[in-house]
Parts: sequence; structure tokens; C-alpha cells
Amino acid sequence: MVSALDDRMGVVVGELSAERCIARAPVEGNTQPFGLWHGGASGVLVELTGSLVANAWARDFGRAAVGVDLNVTHHRAVRRGHVTAVATPLRQGRTVGSYQVSLHDDGGGLVATGRLTCQLVAGPPA
Repeated sequence: MVSALDDRMGVVVGELSAERCIARAPVEGNTQPFGLWHGGASGVLVELTGSLVANAWARDFGRAAVGVDLNVTHHRAVRRGHVTAVATPLRQGRTVGSYQVSLHDDGGGLVATGRLTCQLVAGPPA
């Protein structure tokens, strides 16, 4: 369930379960005009990893997850290497799930934190 945007960003999903998703993307090609990791790229990683965990959870009872709220707080700049996202559930229910996502640089420094809330709807998304 990776999108064309994720492909263009070079995102690679390394682990996925209903309890955790880990994905990474290169900084190169995903920067703003000053050469820093783009905040929108952080948003994409939060949305992707949180949604994947939510959908892994939801499919077990015939539902699909769609994002309804996203926020990202940026903590430090990144100029090179990769950014790795780790998404874990804060709460998983039958109709709503919320997920915490931490983004780190190659040295383990915290780049950003995000939170995604997903609504669980009937069947797979259209």
C-alpha cells in the first residue's frame, strides 16, 4: 500500500505489523530550497507509516484506515543521509486509531515527531 508519492520520494518500508512500521527516505531529492529535509516530507512519512500500521490492524476485522488528522513537530534540520520513521499505536479501536511517529537521522538524532489519527471505515479504501 505504498503510493506513487512514496515511490517518488524513495521511501522504503523495512518493517510492518499492526504494532509497528519502520520506513526510511533519502534526504537528497526531498529538500526545501535551503537544502534541508522538507517538512512536507516529514508529513508524508508520518502519514504513510501511521496509515500502514492502522491498515494492518484494521484489515483483521474487514475495515480500512483513512487519515483524518495529522500533525508534525520539527526538532532539528537534516542535510544529508536518510530519515527513518518509526510508527507505533497510541490507541487502536474499531473505529478510530491514533499513532505516534518518530523521525530520526542516520545518527539517531530526533528530527521530528508526528501524530496521525485514522478513521476505520468499511472495506478497503476506494
